[in-house]
Amino acid sequence: MKAIMVMYDSLNRKMLEPYGCDWVKTPNFTRLAEKSVTFDCNYVGSMPCMPARRELHTGRYNFLHRSWGPMEPFDDSMPEMLKMNGIYTHLVSDHQHYWEDGGCTYHSRYNTWECTRGQEGDTWKALPELIEASHRKGGLSIFDKMHKHDAVNRKYIDAEEKMPQAVTFQAGLEFLEKNHEADDWFLQIETFDPHEPFFTQEEYKKLYPHEYDGLMKDWPPYYFVTEGEESVRHMRFEYAALITMCDRYLGKVLDFMDEHDMWKDTMLIVNTDHGYLLGEHGWWSKTVMPTYDEIARTPLFIYDPRSKVRGERRGMLTQTIDLPATVLEYFNLPIPKDMQGKSLRKAIEESEPVRDYALFGYHEGHTNITDGRWVYMRAPKSGDGQPIYEYTLMPTHMRSMFQPSELQDIQLQEPFAFTKGCRTMKIKAAAGMTDPANYGTRLYDLQNDPMQKHPVYDIEKETEMANLMIRAMGENECPQERFAKFGFPEGREVTKQEVEDSNREAKEMRMPIGLEQCSWTEGAVNMYHTLHKFLMPEKSEEVVRMLREVAEGGKIDEADMIELIKIVVPEQSREMVMYFTLLNSRTE
Repeated sequence: MKAIMVMYDSLNRKMLEPYGCDWVKTPNFTRLAEKSVTFDCNYVGSMPCMPARRELHTGRYNFLHRSWGPMEPFDDSMPEMLKMNGIYTHLVSDHQHYWEDGGCTYHSRYNTWECTRGQEGDTWKALPELIEASHRKGGLSIFDKMHKHDAVNRKYIDAEEKMPQAVTFQAGLEFLEKNHEADDWFLQIETFDPHEPFFTQEEYKKLYPHEYDGLMKDWPPYYFVTEGEESVRHMRFEYAALITMCDRYLGKVLDFMDEHDMWKDTMLIVNTDHGYLLGEHGWWSKTVMPTYDEIARTPLFIYDPRSKVRGERRGMLTQTIDLPATVLEYFNLPIPKDMQGKSLRKAIEESEPVRDYALFGYHEGHTNITDGRWVYMRAPKSGDGQPIYEYTLMPTHMRSMFQPSELQDIQLQEPFAFTKGCRTMKIKAAAGMTDPANYGTRLYDLQNDPMQKHPVYDIEKETEMANLMIRAMGENECPQERFAKFGFPEGREVTKQEVEDSNREAKEMRMPIGLEQCSWTEGAVNMYHTLHKFLMPEKSEEVVRMLREVAEGGKIDEADMIELIKIVVPEQSREMVMYFTLLNSRTE
């Protein structure tokens, strides 16, 4: 028995021919669909990159208990379980988060691994311009550092064969060349592409000719679209070029399997961690907006040599957490009791459903759930003083360890069932600069509104979905404070009246203290709360006084908040404050 997983990062299913795209050139994805089962209703679990990869190991949701972080000492790891049971595991990847603090325990779960440097802002090569920039007083922002490092890295990637994706796939093909006749192995070929920046070669860009003279080249921000339709069109073409490069290297794997008759005894899984927004809903990227379908609903293809089902589609709900169980079952290994995911063997062979919900989200963001038709995005309460906690024995963030200031008030949490008798640290999660409460609670009917343009206001359906969410949270040992944070009781269902009351209270809590009687636009309320994070107490009092005067002339709106920032925020910090305040002005 052999298995290959080809994994991408930030792959938008709507840009692939098997999912209906008619302009991006992906002949090998089409070929893949002809050779495998295509899943139409596959969802993420935890977002973004490393939370999704933890699920790929553990087969259980990460986001209810932890943000971005490493594998934990108590975690079941699918690759390690294979390794401990005589199945050789090998990882080849250019995903630079594996060698940062927040991803430091993943790659070593495999028997062997190879890493390719140079993606995104990978701290790989050094040139004088980087050294000189590091000497600046105050240093550079994380984004400036990434952009500068990326520019340096690109100077060393001056041909396609040097590109991280190409090197990664070549390493995977080398493993196959040497080991395709051996038995009992699992190979994971994982590329960071098509994650931004959309850096590729001219050969692929020529496939999507267009005129463009804007400033944004191939690296969209984590922000709402401000650049105009020409930039959106350009960025989609840049992404498409990178997708076509991904398609070419996927084709090399398919070619190898064809040439060596590997379809007779080799499972193939092609997947991604999450999707990506390319201007849809007026947004770039991910993380700072609601988890729309372009992000949450992802491509998935599986070929199982036992049933040899080809060229068919499956419409049942599946998730990332189902993949570890699928691989373990394929290798005839028991699925651990702490794994919540289900093997997809019966889904492939007999179209048998494996789940009636998919729960997904970010640790500090909305909790989302779908039954396949309805998507319910439940916003946390804002301003209630109820924190969210990290439950961990590995206190690291993406690119740093937790700071001593974050560790001053650690509590010890009694074991969860999945921590195997271990108590964990319970650490108050740091508040971010964006607030998911800005977007409120949302309900969408994908059958009648697949583009999620029109939220549905139906208290009966919302109550039904809320109770499905409560059930899912309970089944996954959601911490007690998360129930409270999302306006739910623990251990029982909610009534329609309770849902209505909770929604009303959430809106009331958003009204700025001392300005409750004023009339506001929703965007202005969001901007006020963001501005408040930057102000000293005495300035806050001045702002309240000034806004009361504004309110005498009518509704406080976004333009009023912009003028206020120009007055009360010092010039040296005004640009940063304006950036985050405008970001938070969005309400959808």
